[in-house]
Amino acid sequence: MIIDAHAHWLPMEIVSNAHFFHKGWSDIEGQLKIMKENGIDRAVLTYPTSDAHLKLGSISEVAHIYNDNVAKILKRYPKEFIGAAILPIDNALDMQEEFKRAIHELGFRAISLASSYNGKFLDDEIFLPIYKQAQAANIPIFVHAQIVNPIGFERVNDPLLTPVIEYIFDITMSIGRLLMSEVLREYNGVKFVFANFGGALPFLQHRFDATYEMLRGINFVKDLKANPTQYLKNIYVDTGGDKVKANFQLALELFGAKHILWGSDWPAKKDIKTGMQAVKDLTISQEEKSAILGGNLETIVKGEN
Repeated sequence: MIIDAHAHWLPMEIVSNAHFFHKGWSDIEGQLKIMKENGIDRAVLTYPTSDAHLKLGSISEVAHIYNDNVAKILKRYPKEFIGAAILPIDNALDMQEEFKRAIHELGFRAISLASSYNGKFLDDEIFLPIYKQAQAANIPIFVHAQIVNPIGFERVNDPLLTPVIEYIFDITMSIGRLLMSEVLREYNGVKFVFANFGGALPFLQHRFDATYEMLRGINFVKDLKANPTQYLKNIYVDTGGDKVKANFQLALELFGAKHILWGSDWPAKKDIKTGMQAVKDLTISQEEKSAILGGNLETIVKGEN
Protein backbone atom coordinates (compact mmCIF):
# COMPACT_ATOMS: atom_id res chain seq x y z
CA MET A 1 0.00 0.00 0.00
CA ILE A 2 1.28 3.46 -0.91
CA ILE A 3 0.27 6.28 1.43
CA ASP A 4 1.17 9.92 0.86
CA ALA A 5 2.25 11.47 4.17
CA HIS A 6 2.40 15.04 2.89
CA ALA A 7 -0.59 16.21 0.85
CA HIS A 8 -2.79 19.28 1.14
CA TRP A 9 -6.35 20.36 0.50
CA LEU A 10 -7.97 23.67 1.47
CA PRO A 11 -11.62 24.77 1.50
CA MET A 12 -12.34 27.74 -0.78
CA GLU A 13 -13.25 29.88 2.22
CA ILE A 14 -9.62 29.68 3.32
CA VAL A 15 -8.17 29.92 -0.21
CA SER A 16 -10.13 33.08 -0.95
CA ASN A 17 -8.91 34.74 2.25
CA ALA A 18 -5.23 33.81 1.94
CA HIS A 19 -2.29 34.80 -0.24
CA PHE A 20 -0.48 32.38 -2.56
CA PHE A 21 -3.13 29.65 -2.75
CA HIS A 22 -5.50 29.13 -5.69
CA LYS A 23 -8.58 27.04 -6.45
CA GLY A 24 -6.41 24.08 -7.43
CA TRP A 25 -5.79 23.58 -3.72
CA SER A 26 -9.54 22.93 -3.31
CA ASP A 27 -9.90 20.33 -6.07
CA ILE A 28 -10.40 17.06 -4.20
CA GLU A 29 -11.65 15.23 -7.30
CA GLY A 30 -8.53 16.29 -9.19
CA GLN A 31 -6.44 15.09 -6.28
CA LEU A 32 -8.14 11.69 -6.34
CA LYS A 33 -7.43 11.44 -10.07
CA ILE A 34 -3.73 12.18 -9.52
CA MET A 35 -3.59 9.63 -6.72
CA LYS A 36 -5.09 6.94 -8.92
CA GLU A 37 -2.75 7.73 -11.81
CA ASN A 38 0.26 7.36 -9.51
CA GLY A 39 -0.91 4.29 -7.62
CA ILE A 40 -1.43 6.13 -4.33
CA ASP A 41 -3.95 4.34 -2.12
CA ARG A 42 -4.36 6.95 0.60
CA ALA A 43 -3.14 10.41 1.52
CA VAL A 44 -2.84 12.37 4.74
CA LEU A 45 -4.38 15.83 4.42
CA THR A 46 -2.30 18.28 6.45
CA TYR A 47 -2.64 22.04 6.73
CA PRO A 48 0.05 23.96 4.78
CA THR A 49 -0.40 26.98 7.08
CA SER A 50 -1.74 30.23 5.65
CA ASP A 51 -2.45 33.83 6.55
CA ALA A 52 -6.23 33.39 6.19
CA HIS A 53 -6.68 34.10 9.90
CA LEU A 54 -5.75 37.73 9.29
CA LYS A 55 -8.90 38.25 7.22
CA LEU A 56 -11.13 35.72 8.95
CA GLY A 57 -10.43 37.20 12.36
CA SER A 58 -8.71 34.41 14.26
CA ILE A 59 -6.89 31.11 14.03
CA SER A 60 -9.84 29.60 15.89
CA GLU A 61 -12.16 30.54 13.03
CA VAL A 62 -9.78 29.03 10.48
CA ALA A 63 -9.47 25.83 12.53
CA HIS A 64 -13.21 25.25 12.67
CA ILE A 65 -13.69 26.04 8.98
CA TYR A 66 -10.87 23.72 7.98
CA ASN A 67 -11.79 20.83 10.26
CA ASP A 68 -15.49 20.93 9.40
CA ASN A 69 -14.76 20.89 5.66
CA VAL A 70 -12.09 18.19 5.79
CA ALA A 71 -14.48 16.11 7.91
CA LYS A 72 -16.90 16.10 4.97
CA ILE A 73 -14.13 14.71 2.73
CA LEU A 74 -13.30 12.02 5.29
CA LYS A 75 -16.94 11.01 5.43
CA ARG A 76 -17.22 10.89 1.65
CA TYR A 77 -13.86 9.19 1.05
CA PRO A 78 -13.01 7.27 4.24
CA LYS A 79 -10.63 4.86 2.50
CA GLU A 80 -8.76 7.46 0.45
CA PHE A 81 -7.91 10.14 3.01
CA ILE A 82 -6.57 10.45 6.54
CA GLY A 83 -7.34 13.73 8.23
CA ALA A 84 -4.92 15.77 10.35
CA ALA A 85 -6.90 18.39 12.25
CA ILE A 86 -5.62 21.87 13.01
CA LEU A 87 -6.12 23.46 16.41
CA PRO A 88 -7.16 26.95 17.59
CA ILE A 89 -3.81 27.70 19.20
CA ASP A 90 -5.04 31.20 20.10
CA ASN A 91 -7.48 29.67 22.61
CA ALA A 92 -5.97 27.21 25.10
CA LEU A 93 -9.29 25.79 26.29
CA ASP A 94 -10.79 25.49 22.82
CA MET A 95 -7.57 23.88 21.63
CA GLN A 96 -8.10 20.87 23.88
CA GLU A 97 -11.81 20.70 23.12
CA GLU A 98 -11.19 20.85 19.37
CA PHE A 99 -8.69 18.01 19.71
CA LYS A 100 -11.41 15.86 21.29
CA ARG A 101 -14.05 16.93 18.73
CA ALA A 102 -11.79 16.26 15.76
CA ILE A 103 -10.68 12.82 16.93
CA HIS A 104 -13.87 11.52 18.54
CA GLU A 105 -16.58 13.19 16.44
CA LEU A 106 -15.19 14.22 13.06
CA GLY A 107 -13.11 11.17 12.17
CA PHE A 108 -9.61 12.70 12.22
CA ARG A 109 -6.71 10.38 13.03
CA ALA A 110 -3.93 12.94 13.40
CA ILE A 111 -3.15 16.53 14.37
CA SER A 112 -1.49 19.12 12.12
CA LEU A 113 0.68 21.85 13.67
CA ALA A 114 2.92 24.52 12.20
CA SER A 115 6.59 24.59 13.22
CA SER A 116 5.97 27.93 14.95
CA TYR A 117 3.33 30.59 15.50
CA ASN A 118 4.44 34.24 15.48
CA GLY A 119 7.86 33.20 16.71
CA LYS A 120 6.44 30.86 19.36
CA PHE A 121 7.86 27.39 18.80
CA LEU A 122 6.35 24.05 19.77
CA ASP A 123 8.20 23.83 23.08
CA ASP A 124 5.91 26.56 24.45
CA GLU A 125 3.87 25.44 27.45
CA ILE A 126 0.57 26.05 25.65
CA PHE A 127 1.23 22.93 23.59
CA LEU A 128 1.98 20.60 26.49
CA PRO A 129 -1.67 19.62 27.14
CA ILE A 130 -1.93 18.64 23.47
CA TYR A 131 1.11 16.40 23.77
CA LYS A 132 -0.45 14.76 26.80
CA GLN A 133 -3.65 14.15 24.85
CA ALA A 134 -1.80 12.88 21.80
CA GLN A 135 0.37 10.55 23.86
CA ALA A 136 -2.60 9.14 25.76
CA ALA A 137 -4.68 8.61 22.60
CA ASN A 138 -1.72 7.54 20.41
CA ILE A 139 -2.47 10.30 17.91
CA PRO A 140 0.43 11.36 15.61
CA ILE A 141 1.28 15.04 15.19
CA PHE A 142 2.28 16.20 11.71
CA VAL A 143 4.39 19.37 11.69
CA HIS A 144 4.53 21.55 8.57
CA ALA A 145 6.79 24.54 8.07
CA GLN A 146 5.33 27.86 9.14
CA ILE A 147 5.00 30.00 6.01
CA VAL A 148 3.80 33.15 7.81
CA ASN A 149 6.77 35.01 9.32
CA PRO A 150 9.12 32.02 9.62
CA ILE A 151 12.48 32.36 11.35
CA GLY A 152 14.63 35.02 9.65
CA PHE A 153 11.67 36.66 7.90
CA GLU A 154 12.18 39.95 9.72
CA ARG A 155 15.67 40.23 8.24
CA VAL A 156 15.19 38.69 4.79
CA ASN A 157 11.84 38.67 2.96
CA ASP A 158 12.47 37.18 -0.45
CA PRO A 159 10.09 35.16 -2.67
CA LEU A 160 12.71 32.46 -3.25
CA LEU A 161 14.93 32.59 -0.16
CA THR A 162 12.04 32.56 2.29
CA PRO A 163 10.51 29.24 1.15
CA VAL A 164 13.83 27.60 0.31
CA ILE A 165 15.75 28.56 3.45
CA GLU A 166 13.50 30.09 6.11
CA TYR A 167 10.75 27.46 5.96
CA ILE A 168 13.36 24.73 6.35
CA PHE A 169 15.13 26.42 9.23
CA ASP A 170 11.84 27.08 11.00
CA ILE A 171 11.28 23.31 11.07
CA THR A 172 14.87 22.74 12.16
CA MET A 173 14.65 25.24 15.02
CA SER A 174 11.29 23.84 16.08
CA ILE A 175 12.83 20.39 16.53
CA GLY A 176 15.85 21.88 18.26
CA ARG A 177 13.64 23.68 20.77
CA LEU A 178 11.70 20.47 21.47
CA LEU A 179 15.02 18.74 22.09
CA MET A 180 16.47 21.37 24.43
CA SER A 181 13.21 21.82 26.37
CA GLU A 182 13.23 18.02 26.85
CA VAL A 183 9.77 17.63 25.32
CA LEU A 184 11.18 14.86 23.10
CA ARG A 185 12.31 13.01 26.23
CA GLU A 186 9.34 13.70 28.48
CA TYR A 187 6.75 12.99 25.78
CA ASN A 188 8.61 10.20 24.03
CA GLY A 189 5.33 8.44 23.29
CA VAL A 190 4.21 11.21 20.92
CA LYS A 191 4.79 10.38 17.27
CA PHE A 192 5.96 13.67 15.77
CA VAL A 193 6.12 13.66 11.97
CA PHE A 194 8.14 16.60 10.65
CA ALA A 195 7.91 17.64 7.02
CA ASN A 196 10.80 17.83 4.55
CA PHE A 197 13.21 15.44 6.30
CA GLY A 198 12.99 17.52 9.48
CA GLY A 199 14.56 20.54 7.81
CA ALA A 200 18.35 20.68 7.99
CA LEU A 201 18.50 18.13 10.79
CA PRO A 202 20.06 15.25 8.80
CA PHE A 203 22.92 17.56 7.80
CA LEU A 204 23.52 18.58 11.43
CA GLN A 205 23.41 15.20 13.15
CA HIS A 206 27.16 14.83 13.75
CA ARG A 207 27.55 18.49 14.71
CA PHE A 208 24.79 18.09 17.30
CA ASP A 209 26.56 15.29 19.15
CA ALA A 210 30.11 16.62 18.79
CA THR A 211 29.16 20.10 19.98
CA TYR A 212 27.02 18.78 22.82
CA GLU A 213 29.84 16.55 24.08
CA MET A 214 32.31 19.44 23.90
CA LEU A 215 30.00 21.81 25.81
CA ARG A 216 29.09 19.18 28.39
CA GLY A 217 32.80 18.75 29.01
CA ILE A 218 33.00 22.30 30.31
CA ASN A 219 29.51 22.21 31.88
CA PHE A 220 28.30 24.87 29.46
CA VAL A 221 25.07 23.13 28.41
CA LYS A 222 22.53 21.26 30.48
CA ASP A 223 22.64 17.50 30.79
CA LEU A 224 20.18 15.96 28.34
CA LYS A 225 20.85 12.49 29.80
CA ALA A 226 21.90 11.28 26.33
CA ASN A 227 23.41 12.60 23.12
CA PRO A 228 21.00 14.72 21.04
CA THR A 229 20.76 12.21 18.19
CA GLN A 230 19.42 9.58 20.59
CA TYR A 231 16.27 11.70 20.90
CA LEU A 232 16.23 12.91 17.31
CA LYS A 233 16.20 9.33 16.05
CA ASN A 234 12.79 8.86 17.68
CA ILE A 235 10.96 11.43 15.56
CA TYR A 236 9.48 10.71 12.13
CA VAL A 237 10.04 12.74 8.99
CA ASP A 238 8.42 12.88 5.57
CA THR A 239 10.27 13.28 2.28
CA GLY A 240 8.27 16.35 1.17
CA GLY A 241 8.55 15.56 -2.55
CA ASP A 242 12.36 15.35 -2.40
CA LYS A 243 14.10 13.24 -5.05
CA VAL A 244 17.81 13.74 -4.25
CA LYS A 245 19.50 10.45 -3.32
CA ALA A 246 22.05 12.11 -1.02
CA ASN A 247 19.26 13.66 1.05
CA PHE A 248 17.59 10.26 1.47
CA GLN A 249 20.89 8.70 2.51
CA LEU A 250 21.50 11.32 5.20
CA ALA A 251 17.95 10.85 6.50
CA LEU A 252 18.41 7.08 6.55
CA GLU A 253 21.61 7.46 8.54
CA LEU A 254 19.92 9.53 11.24
CA PHE A 255 16.35 8.25 11.38
CA GLY A 256 16.48 4.80 9.80
CA ALA A 257 13.97 3.46 7.28
CA LYS A 258 11.28 2.88 9.93
CA HIS A 259 11.04 6.59 10.69
CA ILE A 260 10.85 7.98 7.14
CA LEU A 261 7.52 8.51 5.37
CA TRP A 262 7.19 9.18 1.67
CA GLY A 263 5.29 12.40 0.91
CA SER A 264 4.52 14.22 -2.33
CA ASP A 265 3.77 17.76 -1.08
CA TRP A 266 0.86 17.87 -3.53
CA PRO A 267 -0.31 20.26 -4.96
CA ALA A 268 2.71 22.47 -4.25
CA LYS A 269 4.90 19.95 -6.07
CA LYS A 270 3.64 18.17 -9.16
CA ASP A 271 6.36 15.60 -9.94
CA ILE A 272 5.02 12.73 -7.89
CA LYS A 273 6.52 9.89 -9.91
CA THR A 274 10.14 11.03 -9.55
CA GLY A 275 9.86 11.43 -5.79
CA MET A 276 8.35 7.98 -5.50
CA GLN A 277 11.00 6.50 -7.79
CA ALA A 278 13.72 8.00 -5.57
CA VAL A 279 12.56 5.66 -2.81
CA LYS A 280 12.44 2.66 -5.14
CA ASP A 281 16.01 3.38 -6.29
CA LEU A 282 17.49 3.39 -2.77
CA THR A 283 19.98 0.64 -1.93
CA ILE A 284 17.88 -0.75 0.91
CA SER A 285 15.69 -3.83 1.20
CA GLN A 286 12.33 -4.09 -0.51
CA GLU A 287 10.75 -4.36 2.92
CA GLU A 288 12.28 -1.02 3.92
CA LYS A 289 11.16 0.62 0.68
CA SER A 290 7.61 -0.60 1.26
CA ALA A 291 7.76 0.74 4.80
CA ILE A 292 8.78 4.21 3.60
CA LEU A 293 6.14 4.23 0.84
CA GLY A 294 3.29 3.46 3.20
CA GLY A 295 3.92 0.77 5.79
CA ASN A 296 5.35 3.11 8.40
CA LEU A 297 2.47 5.54 8.09
CA GLU A 298 -0.11 2.78 8.19
CA THR A 299 1.39 1.62 11.48
CA ILE A 300 1.42 5.14 12.93
CA VAL A 301 -2.21 5.95 12.19
CA LYS A 302 -3.31 2.57 13.52
CA GLY A 303 -1.71 3.52 16.80
CA GLU A 304 0.89 0.75 16.74
CA ASN A 305 4.48 1.11 17.93
